[in-house]
Amino acid sequence: MELKDKLAAQKIYLFLAALFITSLVVSNLIFQKFFYWYPLDVEIFGTKLFEISVGILPYPITFLITDLISEIYGKKRANQVVVAGIFASLFSLLIVYVSNIVPATSWSPVDDTMFSTVFGSTAIAVFASMMAYLLAQFVDIQIYHFWKRLTKGRHLWLRNNFSTWLSQFVDTMTILLLLCSFDIIAWERFSGLLVAGFLFKVLVAAFDTPFLYLGVYLFRKRFNLKINEEIELL
Repeated sequence: MELKDKLAAQKIYLFLAALFITSLVVSNLIFQKFFYWYPLDVEIFGTKLFEISVGILPYPITFLITDLISEIYGKKRANQVVVAGIFASLFSLLIVYVSNIVPATSWSPVDDTMFSTVFGSTAIAVFASMMAYLLAQFVDIQIYHFWKRLTKGRHLWLRNNFSTWLSQFVDTMTILLLLCSFDIIAWERFSGLLVAGFLFKVLVAAFDTPFLYLGVYLFRKRFNLKINEEIELL
C-alpha cells in the first residue's frame, strides 16, 4: 500500500475512534433518562418490553465501529480504541466530579440541586458502564476474531451478529447488576430491563449488519483489500 493510502487509512481510523469515544462518553452521561419504545405493548417481568435507557441509543454504535475496525485494521487496533474509550470515560468522570463540587452562583440557570440530580450518579454510572463496557468490548473483539479465523474471513454477518449478541448480553447484565447494587435502579426491575435491553440491542445488531457490509465494501474498494486482508497503519 502506498504512503498516501496509509495516511488516508490513518485519518479514517482517527475519525472512527472519535465517533466511538463520543458515543461511549455520551451514553454514560445521559443514561438516567428512560423512555418507552412501543412497537409492541408487551410486559416482561413487570417492565414494558422496550422500556429502556436513552444511554442505549448511542451505545450499539460502539460495537459496530469496533467490528469495522477489527475487520479492516485488525484486533490490535480495535483493542487500542477500547483502551482509549476507558481513558476518555475516566477523564469525563473527573470533569463531572469537579463540576459537581464547585458551587453554582445565585443566578445560574442550573443550580447545584438540579446539576446533582442529573449528574450526581454519573460517577457510579461511569464505573458501572466501564466495567460492563470493558468486559463486553473485549468479549466482542475476541469472538469476532475467533469467527473470522474459523471462516477464513468469510460470512461477515455471522461474526458480526454472534460477537455482538453475546457481548451485548454481557454488557447489559453487568451494568444492571452494578446499578441495582448501588440502588440506582430497583432490583424488581432487573429482569425486565435485562430482557428489554438485550432484545433491543439484538435488533440493533441485526439492523446494523448491512451498514457493516457497506463499510467493509467501501474500505476494500478504496484500498484494494482482499478478503481477510487488514490494513497496517503507520
